[in-house]
Amino acid sequence: MRAAGTVSALTAVSRILGLVREQVFAMLLGAGDYADAFNTAFRVPNLLRDLFAEGALSSAFVPTYTRELAQGGTARAHQLSSRLLSILCVILGGFVVLGFAFAGPFVRALAPGFGSVPGKLETTVALARVMLPCLPLVAFAAVTMGMLNAQEKFAVPAAAPATFNLVAIGWAAVLWAMGFGTAQVAMGWAVGTLVAAAAQFLVQVPPLWKEGWRFRPEWVPGDPGIRAIGSLLAPATVGLAAVQVNIFVSTMFASHEPGAVSWLQYAFRILYLPIGVFGVAVGTVATTGLARRAAAGDEKGLRETLSRSLSLLAFLTIPATVGLMVLGRPIVRLLFERGRFHAADTENTATALALFSIGLVAFTGVKVLAPAFYALGRPRVPLLASASAVAVNLAVIVLLHARLGYRAIALGIALGSLLNAAILVGAFERHVGGLLDRHLAAGLLRMTIAAGVMGPAAWLSARAIESRLGTHGLAAQILGGLGPVALGVLVYFGASRLLRLGEARALTAVLGGWAAGNGAR
Repeated sequence: MRAAGTVSALTAVSRILGLVREQVFAMLLGAGDYADAFNTAFRVPNLLRDLFAEGALSSAFVPTYTRELAQGGTARAHQLSSRLLSILCVILGGFVVLGFAFAGPFVRALAPGFGSVPGKLETTVALARVMLPCLPLVAFAAVTMGMLNAQEKFAVPAAAPATFNLVAIGWAAVLWAMGFGTAQVAMGWAVGTLVAAAAQFLVQVPPLWKEGWRFRPEWVPGDPGIRAIGSLLAPATVGLAAVQVNIFVSTMFASHEPGAVSWLQYAFRILYLPIGVFGVAVGTVATTGLARRAAAGDEKGLRETLSRSLSLLAFLTIPATVGLMVLGRPIVRLLFERGRFHAADTENTATALALFSIGLVAFTGVKVLAPAFYALGRPRVPLLASASAVAVNLAVIVLLHARLGYRAIALGIALGSLLNAAILVGAFERHVGGLLDRHLAAGLLRMTIAAGVMGPAAWLSARAIESRLGTHGLAAQILGGLGPVALGVLVYFGASRLLRLGEARALTAVLGGWAAGNGAR
């Protein structure tokens, strides 16, 4: 919890800055045609971002790099990283060239509904070409992040995404000050995204430099470490391809409903705050521990690490799920409803957020469950789980989109994530066992009861504030959005202590130690 707390605090800063970035974006572009164009354009390089950021590359690289560090020493581990970066330079450089050449046909296939709006399709293609170089930059950042995490240096890599957001926000402030129109803002934002991606990578180089790492280009695809990474990466890449098919189809359907691409993007940005703060933070710390225990053949330690990680995630995300469902409208209103983002956009974004939230516990759980199988050398299990989730999502969209519109997309993604996590848990029980015990089940039940007490208290307080102050004006939005959240946190934590949840006691101890340490200084 202490290690995850460091990463979580820094990740929280990054996610909050990410929300600020989205607030500025919403104020400048709203949920109109240019916002849809930008969000869709960013999906062209983003189709592979998960692979080279918080996804398969990290899961394949960290265990291999950790093993090389333990068995071959620092020099060998640094050599492996240089050889991997050399290969990525060539492969991803080729992707950028191909993407630039075929951006037009790809965007037409991705968002066929844009063709009915004059200029929308052409704008999306131009924006996609500007942002394509983000792909190698994000991949390089993932490798440096994995190197630092493997050495248990969590602070700088956790802070790197905050650098991305700070640069993007500063860039947006310049665009605002210059008084550009929406077309110029959209193109300027694309350039700023590219600059921010470079900053995210470069900020991680100095700590590695201090450790003696130097990039030395070497083309050695036959390196045993590279082959080991490739063996883990290949099935994960297939799994990711299934996920990207999911995104592709979702965008195709959403493109026919003006504003839907942006509503879903804004809603998922809010959802990604708890995913990033809790799921990515705990997953980052757990991945290293899982890799070490698997390398040592310590199944008991592997099981205990996974169980503790899942229990901690559930303690944090079950109340977050309830909170986002009952407080979605005041939260969206506070974050985005200004400038070109209107009340109708708030309503639609909040609806998408509530549906996305159904899968929040599973979204975060997969961040820990999938690395366990990579550590065990069973990468096909996450592949199967991912493909099954995609199949469910696509079935929900195809069957319900005609009646529910963009809501079917959010619901399908949530239900798919639940199936993904369920398959991973079932597979771990079959291969290792001992994860689903009475202790974990009892803890989950008590967490659900505590969240059930919290939900009505938060909802009633939000209604009371809204009836007294209304929904207009910054003061009313702040009190209506943050007041019920603060009350909900207090109620949940109090109920957790009364129910004697171990996570609540441990969190109290960690916070007490942190406060005592700061007081002593």
